Amino acid sequence: MIVVTGGAGFIGSNFVLDWIAQSREPVLVIDKLTYAGNVENLQGALGTSQVSLECVDICDGDRVLTLLRKHEPRAIVHFAAESHVDRSILGPGEFVRTNVNGTFALLEAARAYWSEISPSQQASFRFLHVSTDEVYGSLGPNDAPFSETTPYAPNSPYAASKAASDHLVRAYHHTYGLPTLTTNCSNNYGPFQFPEKLIPLMILNALDGKPLPVYGDGLNVRDWLYVGDHCAGVRAVLERGRPGEVYNIGGRSEMRNLEVVRAICRLLDELEPKAKGSYAEQITFVRDRPGHDRRYAINPGKIERELRWQPRETFASGLRKTVQWYLRNRGWADRVRDGRYRDWMKRQYGDAGAHEAP
Repeated sequence: MIVVTGGAGFIGSNFVLDWIAQSREPVLVIDKLTYAGNVENLQGALGTSQVSLECVDICDGDRVLTLLRKHEPRAIVHFAAESHVDRSILGPGEFVRTNVNGTFALLEAARAYWSEISPSQQASFRFLHVSTDEVYGSLGPNDAPFSETTPYAPNSPYAASKAASDHLVRAYHHTYGLPTLTTNCSNNYGPFQFPEKLIPLMILNALDGKPLPVYGDGLNVRDWLYVGDHCAGVRAVLERGRPGEVYNIGGRSEMRNLEVVRAICRLLDELEPKAKGSYAEQITFVRDRPGHDRRYAINPGKIERELRWQPRETFASGLRKTVQWYLRNRGWADRVRDGRYRDWMKRQYGDAGAHEAP
């Protein structure tokens, strides 16, 4: 079996659902079930014998170790993290606690468990740590995309906390021999993404007739990766990656934020047209956030060469699937946007955020 931390979150739940669609191997989900962790994301999976859930904080290393000894996994896939830059600016402490201290506690539990199993089990065991391109900092308009050897230069508390966790994972391989793998991915999008992130926020605000808040001039560039492609990349690294190595997973889909918002508006104009006008009329520019990185881009050449992985979705095809999912699942979005989320939106976006739906 495998353990998936953060398996009720956005990327983790997509990974679990994809896993059981392609494998009969059991999955133990470890998730604290914070605001972004949602059991509903795993609906249909938890009722089976293949997926079980333990509501445990990864910072509780003793409880995690007890679970590892009980279930004897062959791998840990570590998605659990605080992941939103804006929230890290307003409250960095929780990011340090979860991303740094939590990863440390999980590594300690994994090392203790790994030291107790047989040599053959040790040889096949893997600890796969899922990270982000934001650890590399910001690129200029003509700079080459990030590679696995790009120096770290995190510019937000979130990115710094993930960089610290990456360094811990590397150290546990080189110091203790723990067979670790690290992946750094570009911006994900797709089903089950919490509505504070750019793409679901724009879809849902547009449908609710509310402002579409775009930071600064909207020309910040991101490389976009459909979550299903990311999950396939993680599986490839887990199955064929070399212990101690880092693999960057990118979508080769650089887009300016304003272009992304306009593309969403065009799809909604087609799939859910307003009675009058275009959704693009709701675009509202808001004050830029502190330390806003100008451009991210990933070179996925290593994972393409070594592990024969490539994204299957273009940005256009992945975005269409995503918009269609949110149109079909308005109830899910309404249920996850509770009072705490509305308060955060108001603090982050001012008047534009104050219009978030109840």
